[in-house]
Amino acid sequence: MLKHYWVAFFVVVSWAVSFTVLDASAGDADPLYRACLNKCGETGCVGQRCFPHCNSSSDGVSVDGPWYVQEPLYQQWKQWDCQSDCRYYCMVDREKEREAAGDGPVKYHGKWPFKRVYGIQEPASVAFSVLNLVTHFHGWISFFILLYYNLPLRRDKKTYYYFASLWHIYALLSLTSWFASAVFHSKDVDLTEKLDYSCAVAILGYSLILSILRSFDVKDDAVRVMVAAPLLAFVTTHILYLNFYKLDYGWNMQVCVVMAVVQLLLWAVWAGVTRHPSRWKLWVVVVGGGLAMLLEIYDFPPYYGFLDAHAAWHATTIPLTYIWWSFIRDDAEFVASNQVKRLRNSNVAKKAK
Repeated sequence: MLKHYWVAFFVVVSWAVSFTVLDASAGDADPLYRACLNKCGETGCVGQRCFPHCNSSSDGVSVDGPWYVQEPLYQQWKQWDCQSDCRYYCMVDREKEREAAGDGPVKYHGKWPFKRVYGIQEPASVAFSVLNLVTHFHGWISFFILLYYNLPLRRDKKTYYYFASLWHIYALLSLTSWFASAVFHSKDVDLTEKLDYSCAVAILGYSLILSILRSFDVKDDAVRVMVAAPLLAFVTTHILYLNFYKLDYGWNMQVCVVMAVVQLLLWAVWAGVTRHPSRWKLWVVVVGGGLAMLLEIYDFPPYYGFLDAHAAWHATTIPLTYIWWSFIRDDAEFVASNQVKRLRNSNVAKKAK
């Protein structure tokens, strides 16, 4: 039954993703929107708003010529460039006209019409990405303190929890991924987009490896390398493909969904067969994570120009992250206590002989 559920879930996700990709830019074909863009490209103005950097050369002198090659380089980083400003304000004006006519919002260049706040493109997603980053950092620090200050250590000052190093790497990748997410949702350009996608693929791939190693209780380093090597090779190849060959959104989404579903399935099966005292926390994360992924299917336009389905998904991962790190700490206590008991029993047996 569980197998059929996940297969059906994957099919639905794949269908929804393909539908979203195909219908991602309905606003681009709007003749009024395109006319506004063309006018802005010629005049540097949208209505009463004019952008001085649309018609300036590298030394700041206004010149005639193609508007898209005339922005000073420093302005591309200090503020939105000419093309982005034209797209944004043409979209704002067009959406006001659509709203007055009783029509709903549509996507422009693959994105819903968001309202900027202090130059931030998607403020809700940025805020939730930062909160996820903070939650991961808090979880990692509390995990570190538990390992090296609250739990017993070996004579060489190493922890009895033999998965500790794997979780440290996971924490660093998670922090990097949520930082990249915050930057990308602040300003969507080619560099930030590829950085966000690459980090997301990296953390998903590593999380899959970690789920395999922990659920099968793999302790031997050689076996860990044998398990991780092919997956690391695939993830690395996929990241290189996205960055240097083609940023294929549909293919990337399918890869990410497969990795996410497989690791959720692994954790679900392990939670069902293990006698771990905190398995209920694992169930909460697995079920909550699966339900949260549905928000990526139910892709609704942003409320008041701020909160859309993707931002809501970021919001749901905050409490799940807190519970997840709570499970990791409990797992460290569980494994470490078992290791200490085995060591004591072994010593007692030796003395008895």
